[in-house]
Amino acid sequence: MKQRGFEIAKGWENKDINIPIRKTKSAAGYDFEAAEDITIPSFKKNNLPTLIPTGIKAYMLDDEVLYLYNRSSNPKKKGLVLANSVGVIDKDYYGNPDNDGHIMFAFYNIKDEDITIKKGEAIGQGVFAKYLITDDDNADGVRLGGFGSTDKK
Repeated sequence: MKQRGFEIAKGWENKDINIPIRKTKSAAGYDFEAAEDITIPSFKKNNLPTLIPTGIKAYMLDDEVLYLYNRSSNPKKKGLVLANSVGVIDKDYYGNPDNDGHIMFAFYNIKDEDITIKKGEAIGQGVFAKYLITDDDNADGVRLGGFGSTDKK
């Protein structure tokens, strides 16, 4: 029985996408790569974050989550910060009807110049974790879409 892991998201097959891996046996995070070349503009007021596609989706058990973190070297070396500080990939994001659960990293570039990320370049890491719920939890909603859809009715 599959418990947790990564797959290529629909539309990204045959595009030479690498499944995230841990580089050392004690690492918590699985390294994600950019699925295509993308330029992140220098930050200006009212800029929206730039979404970097990975071509990856993740499956997991009911009481698990995948947290997305920035690479520790990104802010200093490239000026890249995650727009949401930590990304949260819920179990029901996998296979959703909007984007099949395609994981993307949302970055701002705080440097004075545009930064180009090349396909295959490491951009962040994902850490699977268990989560707890409260005694009076009664969530029964169903995800209706992809990126940013948890609060859609």
